Parts: sequence; C-alpha cells; structure tokens
Amino acid sequence: MSLIPATILTGFLGSGKTTLLKRVLSEAHGQKIAVVENEFGEENIDNEILVADTTENIIQMSNGCICCTIRDDLRATLQDLAEKKRKGELDFERVVIETTGLADPGPVAQTFFMDDEIAEQYLLDSVLTLVDAKHAAEQLNERQEARRQVGFADQIFISKSDLVSEDELSALTHRLKHMNPRAPMRPVHFGEVALKEVFDLRGFNLNAKLDIDPDFLKVDDHDHGHEHHDHAHGEHCNHPSHQHGHEGHGHHHHHDDDVKSFVYRATRPFVPEKLEDFLGAIVQVYGPRMLRYKGVLHMEGTDRKVIFQGVHQLMGSDLGPVWAEGEQRTSKMVFIGIDLPKDILVQGLDQSLA
Repeated sequence: MSLIPATILTGFLGSGKTTLLKRVLSEAHGQKIAVVENEFGEENIDNEILVADTTENIIQMSNGCICCTIRDDLRATLQDLAEKKRKGELDFERVVIETTGLADPGPVAQTFFMDDEIAEQYLLDSVLTLVDAKHAAEQLNERQEARRQVGFADQIFISKSDLVSEDELSALTHRLKHMNPRAPMRPVHFGEVALKEVFDLRGFNLNAKLDIDPDFLKVDDHDHGHEHHDHAHGEHCNHPSHQHGHEGHGHHHHHDDDVKSFVYRATRPFVPEKLEDFLGAIVQVYGPRMLRYKGVLHMEGTDRKVIFQGVHQLMGSDLGPVWAEGEQRTSKMVFIGIDLPKDILVQGLDQSLA
C-alpha cells in the first residue's frame, strides 16, 4: 500500500487556519482528505460543511472528505484512520493535521519519524504555517510558539495582508525571511490558495529526492568572496518589524528574535565520517533547539550531491543527482533554531572539510 501523505497546518491563534481548511474541505477538488483537529482548537470546522454527526469522532463531509478530532493522542488517531482505510471502512487519500494555535509543530512532525508503525503508513509532506499580518509583529515578539511555527515551516501563507500597509507587509516578510529563509512565502486572501500550493510540496522527505529551492539562499550582493555567509538580526537591528515604540518613552525597543537562521557554504568537500561524527554530537546537545536544518552537500568519494535534512534530533540523508558538468561543487546548509551557537557550528563544519 502506498504511503498516505500528511500535511501539518499550523499558525498562531486567529491566523486563518480554519478558513483555509474550510476552503480545502468544501472545494470540489475531487480529492478525499481526512482532517485531524486538536480538539481544543480555537474553532471547530463549521457544521454546515458536514453531512452528519456520528457517535464516532469521525465525521463524513458533504464532498467526501472526513474530519475527526483527537480524543487521545495523534498516534492513536492516525493508526485508527489507517486501519479503517485498509479495511475499506473509510476512503481518503491524504491527511491534514490542524494543530492548536499554541502548539509547537515539532513533536507533531516527530511522530512521523519516531514511530515505526506511523512511518510505515504515512509520509509527512510539509508543514504549512499561517501568519496573521495584522498581529504578527506583536505575536512574534511575545510568543515563542509563534516564532517556532515560522521556523518549522516549509511554506508560509501570510493572511490579513489587506489590513496592513505595504511597508508593514514588507517589514514582516523581511523578518520572516531571516527566521526561515527556506520557506517560500506569499499573502493569501480568505484562505484562497490553490491546492497545488498546499499539497505534495515534498518539503519534508527525509529520505527522498529533495529539490532545493533554486533561489536557495542566494548570496547577498556584497558577499561573493566568503566561504560562509549569514545575516542574523542582532540587538542593533532597527528594521521596522522589530521595533515596537512605546508612546511617550521616546525610544524604540529593538526586538531580537531567538529563532534565527544562518547559512553555511563551503567549496571544499566534506569528509563523510568527520561530518557524521560532528553532526551526531551537535544534535545530542542542541537537538531540542534545532528546529529544521537542511542542505545540499559536496562529499568526498561521490560524484552525486548528498541531500540532508533534520528536525530536532532526527536527521537523514540521501544521494541526490550527479553534479553537472562544469557545475561548481559547493555545500550549502541552512540551520534554523533557537539561539543556536553559530560559532561552534561553523568551527565544527570547517573541521569536517577535507
């Protein structure tokens, strides 16, 4: 049986997850989708798009989709759904998990890798994060959950962008890019998103061919000669999205996000054993703070690119395509995490090069 693709939908309270879900569920797209909701979500899926309430926690939708709330834990719910699908009791092609607005998507994502039974039945496709343009600056300043949701994202949808000025939207986009440069982002209105932008993004395949975004971390214009490149917001950053002025105080408080990303590049190849030892040691210590990390690596001993990515303490790698004739063999890695020790990472990676 082929694996059932799963999508995690996350975003802070009021960011528009339910609006997006309703659209996905009520649209006549011909796909049968099972939605798993955290039962203490802000708002349940409206009854008008449901056919009938049953005694079970699984409800059939008018367009053939199904919806269920998590009574116990996610793992049990996913196993229950897969078993019903196997027996022919339920018909669905994919699963969308809507997390509560205060959730850290990390543990939800880890379920797909740590649990063998789940890993044999499901394939985690991507984490989609909705960001509310109107309230994002405040939420990102005040709530670590909101920052983590951004750090985890494979795709970011910015909702309510019509309620803010172009400058505010640009400042928010700038800030989000520094927190997570690997997630494409775009404004959405009232959940109007084409399904091809929601499903089959392949953002999370730990062991499959990963296409790295062609613009994957373009080097800034002023930085062509360096082996490493990064730009992290420090406490001196005065970008508009980081400032919240206090009326009457005559000063700005510059907010420094704890979720940051940095990029590592190297032209010399990695020695596989050294790199493996170093990364293994790093995830032991910093794993809980490492949200997502991903890269295309130039390794000794192979003519193929090595694609790797990880979530917290779990990482995997796979052989990608052969380096093209004349293509510069460069390793590019991005690390997204909470207060990661960049100097230690850079030093260890440098020491893993041939």
